[in-house]
Amino acid sequence: MPKMFPGGVHPKDGKALSAGSEIKTAPLMDKYIVPLAMHIGAPAKLIVREGDKVLKGQVLAEANGFVSAPIHSPTSGTVISISKTSTTGEMLSVNNCIGPTGTLIPAITIESDGEDKACEPLPTIDWQNADAKTIIDRIRETGIVGMGGAAFPTSVKLSPPPEKNIDTLILNGAECEPYLTADHRLMLEEAEKIVQGAMITAKALGVEKIIIGIENNKPDAVKIMTEVAGDRAVVKSFPVMYPQGAEKQLIYACTKRRVPKGNLPMEAGCVVQNVGTMVAIYEAVVNGIPLFERITTITGSPVVEPGNWKLRVGTTLDKVLTLAKGVKKDVPVGKIILGGPMMGMAQYSLTVPIMKNASGVLLLAQNEVKQYESLPCIRCGRCVDVCPMGLMPATMSVQIEKEQFDLAENTNVMDCIECGCCSYACPSRRPLVQLYRHAKSEINAQRRKNSQK
Repeated sequence: MPKMFPGGVHPKDGKALSAGSEIKTAPLMDKYIVPLAMHIGAPAKLIVREGDKVLKGQVLAEANGFVSAPIHSPTSGTVISISKTSTTGEMLSVNNCIGPTGTLIPAITIESDGEDKACEPLPTIDWQNADAKTIIDRIRETGIVGMGGAAFPTSVKLSPPPEKNIDTLILNGAECEPYLTADHRLMLEEAEKIVQGAMITAKALGVEKIIIGIENNKPDAVKIMTEVAGDRAVVKSFPVMYPQGAEKQLIYACTKRRVPKGNLPMEAGCVVQNVGTMVAIYEAVVNGIPLFERITTITGSPVVEPGNWKLRVGTTLDKVLTLAKGVKKDVPVGKIILGGPMMGMAQYSLTVPIMKNASGVLLLAQNEVKQYESLPCIRCGRCVDVCPMGLMPATMSVQIEKEQFDLAENTNVMDCIECGCCSYACPSRRPLVQLYRHAKSEINAQRRKNSQK
C-alpha cells in the first residue's frame, strides 16, 4: 500500500508495551498542582484565593480572552497555594510550578479533602435540536482544548469565519507518535462516545461529512470504530508512516485536499479534532462535566507496568510513575519525556504536572539514549527527503545559525510542524527542530514589535 503523503519516517514503534493495557482510573491523590496555562493563548484568569474550599469540577480560573480556556478543579479540597508573580508578570520563586518546557508557569495547588465531592453538573444539552452557539458555548465553558498535543481551545477551532466553507470534520485516530497508545485504547473502549462527540461537533460546525482516520497498525480499532460508526461516519485506514497524524497530512490522506502554505485547515474546508477531544465534548454536552482529566500512556522499557491511565490534571510525574509501579531496578533511566519520542519534551523534574494535552509519559533506558556532538551540515539532502511539509531544513538551519531570521522566514520556516523527521534522519545530528523553534520565537517577537509601531 503506498504512503499517503510525501516524506515521513518509520521510527521504532514501541506501542506493544502498552497497547494491550486497558484504561485504568488513577486513585485520588493527596494534592494536585493545577497550571493556569494548559492551552495555547492567554493564561486563564484566577478567581479563587488561598484558603478557599473547592469542589471537583468547580471553575478555578476563567478564560482570559477569545483564545483561552477556563480551568476546573480536579477534586474537592482546599486551595493551599497560588503561584506568585511580580508586577511585570515574571514568575517568582515562591509556590511556582515547573511546566513541561522547563519554565515557571502560574499554578494552583489543591490539597484533597479525600471526599472527591463534585459540584452540580451543567444541564444536559439536547444537542440534536440545539443551535451551534449553544454547543460551542458549552465547549468553551467546560475548558475543552485539543487533546492531541496542541491544546488549542476547541471553541475557537469550531468558530471559523462565516466566509469559510467548512464541509468535513476529520477525527484524528492515527496516533502516529511512537510508544503512545492512549487514543488506541480510547477507540477500543469508548467508541460510542467518540462517535457521539463527533456528531455533536459536526452539528456545531454545520457539516454532515465525518471521516475517522486511523493507521492500519490498529486493526482492532479500525474494526470497532467501523462497526460503531455505521453510516454516521466513514472510517479510513492508512499505512503506518510518521507523522500521519499531523493535521495537513491527515487532511490530504482523507480528502486529497492540500492546505495552502501558511494557511490553516479551514482553507481546505476541513476541521481536524483528536478522538480524545470528542470524548471530552460528549461528556461536556451530554453529562455536563468539564475537562479536568484525560487518558495518558505511561510507558517505556524501564517502566515496571506500562499502561494507559485516566489521570486528573495536576497529577505530578512522580505520582504518575508510582501508578506504573515505578522503574525496574536493573534498567537505569536515561530520559523522561512528556509526550512521545519525536515531539515530546524531555523533563528534568518529577514535579511537572499532567496537563490537558499530556498524551504520554515515556521513560527511555540509558542504552536507548545517546548524546551526540552536532556537526556541520554535509548537504546530504536526507532532511529534505523526509520533510512532510516539502521544506528545505538544511538551508533554514544554516540561515538560523547565522541569525538570518528574515531569510528563514522567506524559506517558510513558519510552515514547519516540528515533527522531528529532519532531526531523526540527519547523519550530522544537528538540532534542527530546536533551531526552527528559536527562529519562530524570534520572528513572532519581531512581528509583535512591528505591530506596536
